[in-house]
Amino acid sequence: MPKELNNNICEDRIFEHIYNTYAQDLQNFLHYKYGAQYSPTDKVQDAFIKLWNNCEKVSLNKAKSFLFTVANHLMLNEIKHQKVVLKYHLEKPRGYNNETPEFLLEKEQFLQRYQYILEKLSKEQRVAFLLNKVEGKKHKEIAEFLGVTQKVVEYRIYSAFSILKKELEGFKLK
Repeated sequence: MPKELNNNICEDRIFEHIYNTYAQDLQNFLHYKYGAQYSPTDKVQDAFIKLWNNCEKVSLNKAKSFLFTVANHLMLNEIKHQKVVLKYHLEKPRGYNNETPEFLLEKEQFLQRYQYILEKLSKEQRVAFLLNKVEGKKHKEIAEFLGVTQKVVEYRIYSAFSILKKELEGFKLK
């Protein structure tokens, strides 16, 4: 059955008439059905682009059905995509980092040297230093805990810190 020339969607004036007739209705349909968060205006434009690309295959009396079906599928695809994005957004990273193997090796070596030097400290220095720097206890609390004066605790921490600073390059504690 041959198409009549006045029913050819590929003609600019007929396509423009279809656009003017259905664009607002299609946008309202998508907006009411799915909401504004999925960009119904963009989906309307995409549906009309698909109609233009398929203008030779779609007859004039099927244009409205084609537009609404295509736009509805575009929205459903967008919703599926957003679900995937949300799923991966909520997924916790697998522990990847940007540290180079050299950095990790240096870190491990530094930790080993730190532990070795801590073992070389006297028991009194090590206990006072770790109670202060690791557990965050105040000098007064450490003095009461160890049964010594606050000045003795300060001296032990300072001397331990001095040894660590001297033995380890770039060692800094706050």
